[in-house]
Amino acid sequence: MKRSRPPSRSRSRSRTRSRSLNVRALVALAVMAGAVAIALTVPVRLGLDLRGGTQIVLETKSTETTKADREATDRTVEVLRGRIDALGVAEPTIVRSGENRVVVELPGVQDPKQAADVLGRTAQLTVHSVLGPAENPADAAEGKTPAAEDGERVLPDESGQSLRLKAATLTGQDVKGADARFDQQNGAGWTVTVDFKDSGSDRWAQVTGEAACNPAGAPERRVAIVLDDKIISSPQVDPSVSCGAGITGGSTQITGSFDDAEARELALLVKGGALPVPVETIEQRTIGATLGDEAINAGAWAAVIGTALTALFIIVVYRLMGALATVALLCYGLISYAALAAVGATLTLPGLAGFVLAIGMAVDANVLVFERAREEQAARTRPSTRSALTAGFRSAFSAIADSNITTLIAAALLFFLASGPVKGFGVTLGIGVLASMVSALVITRVLAEFAASRPAVYRRPRITGISSTGPVRDALLRRNPFLMRRPRRWLAASLIVLVVAGSGILVRGLNFGIEFTGGRLIEYSTATQVDPGRARDALADAGFPRAVVQSSGEGDLTVRTEELTDAEAATVTKAVAELGGETEKVRDELIGPSLGEELRRDALIALGLALAAQLAYLAVRFRLLFGTAAVGALAHDVVILVGLFAWLGKPIDGVFLAALLTVIGYSVNDSVVLFDRIRELLGKERKTPFDRLTNDAILQTLPRTVNTGMGAVLILASLAILADDSLTDFALALLIGVVVGTYSSVFTASPLAVELHGRDAGARPALRGGGRGRSTAKPGKPDRQAPASRTERQEVP
Repeated sequence: MKRSRPPSRSRSRSRTRSRSLNVRALVALAVMAGAVAIALTVPVRLGLDLRGGTQIVLETKSTETTKADREATDRTVEVLRGRIDALGVAEPTIVRSGENRVVVELPGVQDPKQAADVLGRTAQLTVHSVLGPAENPADAAEGKTPAAEDGERVLPDESGQSLRLKAATLTGQDVKGADARFDQQNGAGWTVTVDFKDSGSDRWAQVTGEAACNPAGAPERRVAIVLDDKIISSPQVDPSVSCGAGITGGSTQITGSFDDAEARELALLVKGGALPVPVETIEQRTIGATLGDEAINAGAWAAVIGTALTALFIIVVYRLMGALATVALLCYGLISYAALAAVGATLTLPGLAGFVLAIGMAVDANVLVFERAREEQAARTRPSTRSALTAGFRSAFSAIADSNITTLIAAALLFFLASGPVKGFGVTLGIGVLASMVSALVITRVLAEFAASRPAVYRRPRITGISSTGPVRDALLRRNPFLMRRPRRWLAASLIVLVVAGSGILVRGLNFGIEFTGGRLIEYSTATQVDPGRARDALADAGFPRAVVQSSGEGDLTVRTEELTDAEAATVTKAVAELGGETEKVRDELIGPSLGEELRRDALIALGLALAAQLAYLAVRFRLLFGTAAVGALAHDVVILVGLFAWLGKPIDGVFLAALLTVIGYSVNDSVVLFDRIRELLGKERKTPFDRLTNDAILQTLPRTVNTGMGAVLILASLAILADDSLTDFALALLIGVVVGTYSSVFTASPLAVELHGRDAGARPALRGGGRGRSTAKPGKPDRQAPASRTERQEVP
C-alpha cells in the first residue's frame, strides 16, 4: 500500500529536530576546534610529583611587634621571590596560601637543604655598637640581655668571645644592596660589600665614629654586624678613622672566613631583604625526576589500557552506539586536556588518576542514555531509532545532571579543603566531570542521531545496539523478583557487614599517614635489595628505634619516622647506604606536627561537609526521605571502606581522603539514578505500593548499574595494576567503594527509603495506596512495567 504523506505537523517537527541537530553539531565542532587549538599551543603544567623537584610550605609567625597577617605574608612572598630568583632555579613558583602560608615549588631541586635554609632564614640584619665584653659569658649561649629595656644583648662573636651589644643602630631596611667579591688585592679572600641608603649612610658614619673614639684593640672599637641573632662580623674600626667622623660614603665591607658559596649566600640574604616576620617550614616534599617520569608513563599506560577495555566493553554491549560513544570518549580526553591547560591547572599524580577516573563518569552518562533509549524503543509500536534516542537523552538528562552535581560537590570539597597534590585531583576530577557531560550530551548525541538517521541504519536497527532491551533486563523482567518484599532483612545484612568491617577501626586502629600525624617519610632506591628487618635494626643502632621501615615498589625502601632535621635525615641515608650500596633518594616528605593536626581536622570537616552537602542537595532535588536514605547509605559505605583499610593496615592519608570523597560522590550516583526512576514511577502509578514501585525502579535501573560498574571497574583495575605504587591504594579504595556503593544503593538506600516511607505513611493511612509490603500481582505474572517515556514528575507524598 502506498504510504501517505505525513501531516504538516510531523514535517515541522522533523525540521525542528534537524535544526537542533545542526546547532549541536556546530557547538560540538566549535568545542573540538577550540580544544585542538589550546592543546597544540598551551602546555599543561606538571606538578612536582610528575616532573621531580621540591615543594616547601612555609608558615609565617607573629612577633611582639609584627602580626603575621595577610599583608605581612604578601611582603614575605616578595622577599622570598627575590631569594629564589637569585638561587637560579628554573620556573619556580611561589604563592601565598591562606592567611599566613607560602607555598614554594622548585622544579629540579633534589637536595632541598640549601633552599630551605635560604628561604627559612629571616635575614634580620642589624648593626650594633659594642659596649664591651660580657660579664657573664654563659648568657651569650641563650642571647640574654642584662638590660632588656635598653635593647642591649649578649652574643658570641666569631671566635666565641661574648660581647655586650648596644641597641641596633641600623637594620636591613637601611641596606641598598650587597655583592660578594673576591679581594685579591688585599688578600682578604671573599668579602661582602654592603651599600647603604641615604639614611643608613648617616647612621653608619655615626656608629663607626663613636667606635673610633676608643683605643685601638679595645672591644669597644668594634662594630658588630648581626644576622639572625648571630654575629657574622665584628671588625675593628680602622685607625685611620677619626673620632666622631666615622666611615662616610655609604658603603662598608664585611670580611670573614667566607668561601665562595658562603659569601654569595650572605650577599643574597642581605640583598634579598629581611623577612618582615619569621617563617617556619611545616611541609617539605621532594620527588626524584626518575620517579616522576615513571609515574607519567605508568599513568599514561593505565589511561590507554583502561580506556581501551572500557571502549571494548561498551562496543560489545551497545554495538554501533557504543562505537560512537568511544569516539566521544576520545573527544572527552582532548577536551579535558585542553581545559586543564586553559585554566592553568597543575596536573599532579592524583590528578592524573582523576583524569582517568572521569572516563568512567563519561561512560556512565552514555550508558544512562542508551538504557533509556532501549526502554523507549521497546515501549512504542514500530518506533524509529532516532526518536528513541531523542527520548532517551531527554529522559536521562535529570539523572545525569543530578549524579554529576553530586560528584562536583566532592571535587569542590577536595579543592577547598585538601592540600598539595590531592588538591590537583579535585581540579582534574571537576574538569573531567564537566567535560564528560559535554562529551555525552553534545558529541555523543550528534554522532548517534546522525548515524540513526542514515537509511542503512534505519533498515538494520539491530546494529544500533538499542533495538532490544538487552539480556540482563530481559532476565529480570521474566523473573520479576520482589527484592523489597522484606526490606528489613537487607538492612540487617547491611548492618552485619557494617559491624564486621567497622570493627577493624577498633581492633586494628587506623594507620594514619604522615600527613595526619606529622613526621618524615623518605623513600630510597638501592643498588641491592635491602631487607626491611635489617634496615630497621641498623636504624635502631643509629639512634632511630621508632623508625618504621617497609618495602616499596620493586626493591625500594621507605623509612617513616618522627620529624627529623636534615642532619638526622643524612644519618638515616648513610645507614641505608651501608646496607644497600649506592642509594638514591627518590622521595622525601616532611610534615610538621601542627600541619598534621590541621589536616586531620580538615579531613573530618571535609567528610562531614560531604555528607551534609549530599543530604541538602538530594533533599532539595527529591525529598528529605530520599536524602536521608542516600546519606544513610553513604555513611554505611564510608565506615566499611575505612574499616577494610584498617583491617588491611593500609595508610589513611591525603590520597585516601581523595578516594573517600570520590566514593561518596560516585556512590550517590547510583542512588540518584534509582530515586529519579522512583520519582518518575510515582507520577504514573500513584496507587501502586511504594515498596513495589521501588522494586520496579531497581529492576529497571539495574542494567545501567551493572554496565557503569563494569566500566568503572575496568578503569580502576588498570590503575591498580599499571599505575604508580602510590596510586595502588587509591585505586584499591575506589574499587572497594564502587562495589560497596553499588550494593548499598540497591540493598541499603532502597530498603531504608521503604522503611522511612512506611513510617511516614503509617501516620497517614489514606496515602498508603494499598499498604506497604503487599502486591496485587498474581504469582507467575509479572507486574506491568511502565514505559520510560516522558511523563509528569511528582514528589513522594
